[in-house]
Amino acid sequence: MEWRRMDVGVLLLFLVHLATALEVPLDLLEGLPQPPTITYQSPKDYIVDPRENIIIHCEAKGKPHPSFSWTRNGTHFDVENDANVDMKPQSGTLVVDISRERVEHYEGVYQCTARNKHGTAVSHNIVVRQSRSPLWSKEKIKPIVVQEGVSLVLPCRPPAGLPPPIIFWMDNNFQKLPQSKRVSQSLNGDLYFSNVRREDTRNDYICYARFPHTQTIQQKQPITVRVLNLDEINDTMAAFYNDTDLFSEAPVDDRRPTFLIPSGSSSSKMVLRGDKLEMECIAEGLPTPHISWTKISGDLPSKRTSFLNYNKTLHIEDVSASDEGDYRCTAKNQLGSVHHTIHVMVKAAPYWIDVPPRNLVLAPGESGRLSCLASGTPKPTITWAMNGISIENSPKDLSRKVEDDIIIFTDVQPGSSAVYQCNISNEYGYVLSNAFVNVLSEPPRVLTSPNKVYQIIKNHQALLDCSSFGSPMPKITWFKDTRSSILQEDPYILYDNGTLEIRIAQAQHNGKYTCVATNSLGIYENHVYLEVKEPTRILKQPEYKEVQRGRSVVFECTVKHDPSLIPTMTWLKDDGELPDDERLIVDSDSLTITDVTEDDAGVYTCIMNTTLDHDSATAKLTVVERPDPPTDLELTDQKKRSVQLTWTPGDEHNSPVQKILIQYEDSLHHRGHWHNLTEVPGTKTTAHLKLSPHVHYTFRVLALNSVGFSNPSRPSRMYKTEPAAPDENPTGVQGFGTEHNNLVISWKPLTNLQSNGPGLHYKVMWRQKKVESEWNTVTVSNNSKFVVSGTPTFVPYEIKVQAVNEHGPGPDPAIAHGYSGEDLPVAAPENVHAVVRNSTLVEVFWDPVPAHLIRGNIKGYKVSYWRKHHYKHNPDHMEQDILVFSGNHTQGMLPGLHPFSLYLFNVRVYNGKGEGPRSVTQQFKTPEGVPGSPTSLIVTNSNLDSLTLEWSPPHDHNGHITGYTLKYQPVNNSNELGPVEELALAANETSVTLPNLKYSIRYKFYLNAKTGAGAGAAISQEAVIIREEGSTQSLHPIARSPPHGPPHKASPFGNISSMIGEDWALISWEYWGPEKNFSAQYRLNDSESEEDWNTEFVNGSQNITLKGLKGGLCYRVRLVALGHHDQEFHHSKELLVTLPAVASRQVDIATQGWFIGLMCAIALLILILLIICFIQRNKGGKYPVKEKEDAHTDPEFQPMKDDDCTFVEYSDNEDHKPLKGSRSPSNGTVKRDDSDDSLVDYGEGGDGQFNEDGSFIGQYSGKSASRDTAEGHESSEAPSPIKAMNSLNSFV
Repeated sequence: MEWRRMDVGVLLLFLVHLATALEVPLDLLEGLPQPPTITYQSPKDYIVDPRENIIIHCEAKGKPHPSFSWTRNGTHFDVENDANVDMKPQSGTLVVDISRERVEHYEGVYQCTARNKHGTAVSHNIVVRQSRSPLWSKEKIKPIVVQEGVSLVLPCRPPAGLPPPIIFWMDNNFQKLPQSKRVSQSLNGDLYFSNVRREDTRNDYICYARFPHTQTIQQKQPITVRVLNLDEINDTMAAFYNDTDLFSEAPVDDRRPTFLIPSGSSSSKMVLRGDKLEMECIAEGLPTPHISWTKISGDLPSKRTSFLNYNKTLHIEDVSASDEGDYRCTAKNQLGSVHHTIHVMVKAAPYWIDVPPRNLVLAPGESGRLSCLASGTPKPTITWAMNGISIENSPKDLSRKVEDDIIIFTDVQPGSSAVYQCNISNEYGYVLSNAFVNVLSEPPRVLTSPNKVYQIIKNHQALLDCSSFGSPMPKITWFKDTRSSILQEDPYILYDNGTLEIRIAQAQHNGKYTCVATNSLGIYENHVYLEVKEPTRILKQPEYKEVQRGRSVVFECTVKHDPSLIPTMTWLKDDGELPDDERLIVDSDSLTITDVTEDDAGVYTCIMNTTLDHDSATAKLTVVERPDPPTDLELTDQKKRSVQLTWTPGDEHNSPVQKILIQYEDSLHHRGHWHNLTEVPGTKTTAHLKLSPHVHYTFRVLALNSVGFSNPSRPSRMYKTEPAAPDENPTGVQGFGTEHNNLVISWKPLTNLQSNGPGLHYKVMWRQKKVESEWNTVTVSNNSKFVVSGTPTFVPYEIKVQAVNEHGPGPDPAIAHGYSGEDLPVAAPENVHAVVRNSTLVEVFWDPVPAHLIRGNIKGYKVSYWRKHHYKHNPDHMEQDILVFSGNHTQGMLPGLHPFSLYLFNVRVYNGKGEGPRSVTQQFKTPEGVPGSPTSLIVTNSNLDSLTLEWSPPHDHNGHITGYTLKYQPVNNSNELGPVEELALAANETSVTLPNLKYSIRYKFYLNAKTGAGAGAAISQEAVIIREEGSTQSLHPIARSPPHGPPHKASPFGNISSMIGEDWALISWEYWGPEKNFSAQYRLNDSESEEDWNTEFVNGSQNITLKGLKGGLCYRVRLVALGHHDQEFHHSKELLVTLPAVASRQVDIATQGWFIGLMCAIALLILILLIICFIQRNKGGKYPVKEKEDAHTDPEFQPMKDDDCTFVEYSDNEDHKPLKGSRSPSNGTVKRDDSDDSLVDYGEGGDGQFNEDGSFIGQYSGKSASRDTAEGHESSEAPSPIKAMNSLNSFV
């Protein structure tokens, strides 16, 4: 056609007009003219109930409101002149009163017309018919007698009704007759039997017809069917001959299927598009055939296909052209099959391809078109009408051109408004549609409500409406907030109807949006608002729960939602409401079920709703319980040594049974005691049980699932096995002696279950091994051992124990081996000697004791050794150590010995009975070793540039001390060490003065002793000289042991030391961990609260000065290693720091007048007293000072005993002589190398403190009170190191 070849631009213009043409919104815009539009009408085929008034609907709208008229059977229907017919006001609906006239009078074809000054619309043809439900015709139905196995059809043949009735078969009691693959109802209502059986005999086969329009039911006369076999037919033929049709006289055999309907091998069927397609195949045969369906020319549409009536009916919904083709049904049984092909043709009444023609609103001078696109099979014809009059007979209009199924309008003018009818028809029906063309001139108007608020969930689609009207059609533009730019690019999409889409709304899309409608007659704008809300999300979903009955369960459902939206939490169970039960507790974010029962099992759904969205999550609850006990225990397959046990499983309670435990009771030997016999998998219901003779068995079964064992089942009946000879002999047979001349034979006795019969006893046999002798035999009952007396000592024996009962002996026993009793060894090891490996390790050797002299099973050798004496200690110290070497060894190592010592040792062998005699005692000497660290190292006489170090010799010399090595070096505030100075000191030196030290520098000192074996471990010390207020102040250093790595695995802190002043303390430490930052925490010693700790932070250093401390108080200090973000990783042990008491600073009273006067008076008084004493002395008085001095002799001036400082054998008298040039006390006393006094003697009560590695870090104080008293009178003697230390403590 010509219009189909138009330019693409023109076609697009038409499409735009078609897509955007809108109906005039009469309810929103008053005064706008509009041609009539049919809004509601009765269906084309209108079946009415003859008992009610006839109502034929016809509703329309338009401006002005249309008037209505009707035609009946093609001619005008004068409604006003028919007293039985009324038309509703403002409507075209007819109401026909049938109380005075029969319904048949008003049957016919009706059509409604609605018109106003702008056009005329017509309805489709409405065919009015009354429903009919006629009665069944009277007929006499004879009884039907058939032979068993033949096919049978019971006809229904209901009366024709309008609409057709629904057919079903029932009996006299109004119960539906059972149907099956063998017996079924066809689509036409007949009842088909593929083959009859004796149970089909009955006299009340009744066919019912229900007429749905009138809701009436009609029934056919009952049909009697009697099914007989051939013998019964011959016996009753005479009685039924005159009244009965006989269908068969021959026996009925099995036969292959044949179709009852449809007949023949093929048939055809026509169906209309959109209807439902029903095809059926019913076959007879014996056995009953099975029906199947296939489509020869393709596949069956799975979503629209269903098989009904036991596969005999193929049902396809909403038929389309693709369903046309050949379908095959197949009937099959064991004897063969038969096929039938149905050719299906699909026809189509006219239908709209897209939509019916749409109304056009055009402005003067505009163009448009009406499309009437429809299809059908066969191809339909199209006719156009204008205002109900054929288009050919309508007034000519140059702006209108009809092109088959399209009318094209160009340059329309006012007054061209009209209603056009498009009628498309073929032999199967028609479709009729009205569409108006309304020529208007109207400025734009936005119909969407102003200031409307759209609330959208984030990431969802947002559609902002801008419904408008105007002629010409308005152009829509959108702006956001300020009118800076038109919204027409991503993410905005503008549709032709004015709707603005935001596909994925985000928070930045919140705001005010302006819609502007524009045409040639004006402009109109409207504002709307968009709010983007956060989505509702379930953060923590409820999880699957498996809970035991009687316990509680909690389903959590934590939700996040937009705070401006009001949420509502709802819980469902199995997609329904929660039961009204107080055990179900709903909280804001959880559901709790207490005392769970099996009825609580199911699927629980948590739903969070807001006004905009929702989210949900589900979880399943499984209620489990111990399984019910098995039941119905039975014993089968009973044999002498076995039986088969079967049982019925109990309820698993939602937890599969994992295993079955079978137990037995032996009522003959252990009545009331149940024993485990065997286990089988939980899926088993039988078990083959192996049994023992002479047992009275009763069995029971327990089931185990994930919750636990069930209760035991009820016991089975008793099963007794016959006695027999034993099947096995005792186990654990062994022979040993308890005395040197006996052999005890023992065994593990058989159980009652193993005895196999009464009279169980044991045949015990023994003989010496390696000696040709007969077996000695004895019978033992009710015992599990036998003692053989008078045996040689520790001789091997062969032993056998055999089980015997009244029914005979058991199998030949195996030979066991044992020994008679042991006795103490009678010989000692010989050739005992030792080889020294180093100063702490010696290897001892000996010759083994012959086996016959051991007189038993050798256990090993014991080496006893003891340190007789060494170069320092008392030689009578004889503490023994014993090392045991298991087995038949001839050598062994003695570790951990003291260097430079004499040891004695011997060796003896031992067996199970005890130890043998000792070997000859031998001796060995350990060589020298490196000495221990000096016992102490203290600082005295600290001056501005020098100090004195004093020390005590090592506690463990481990040889001859040959000298000392002193190393010292400065340490700066960054804990960095300076150059090392080294001094070699003589063995008898115990102090040294270091001159030329630097002022205000901290020094670190290391001192170690040496022997011929080398240098020992060093002791370290630190000291600082500080000048304060013009005076030199000596500090109190704390001795520390040398660092040898972390002292304890739990803490990487090493030695910690402190130096103190009046109001400060310098804390230093060693640390082996990776951390670089530390903090020092301190509090008063008597404080118990953790909140009282004060903290000072240290970065990159290992010392800190704590300032602001109070004199005379004791503080607890601890160090903390810090990680990232100041996390506390490690704590040191706590250190006690005591500051010296400082006299309070008071006002200087020396310049006060009253004080000067008082002092002068006192001085005068003292002068007078001195004069009096002088006079008395001159008169001959004696002052008893000398007596007091004699009575209080200092114990340190007493002479020393030789055995306090020398060894008996290894003493060296030269060791105690002072070397030339060495210092001695001024009073001439000799200082001992190793004082018997410990450091505790110089502490207060012995409560010294030691570091983790054992070094002494406490405060040194004076000796006991008695010594202090004694020494207090000897002020003139030279200062010793001890007194120097005491003076330091007294300073503190």
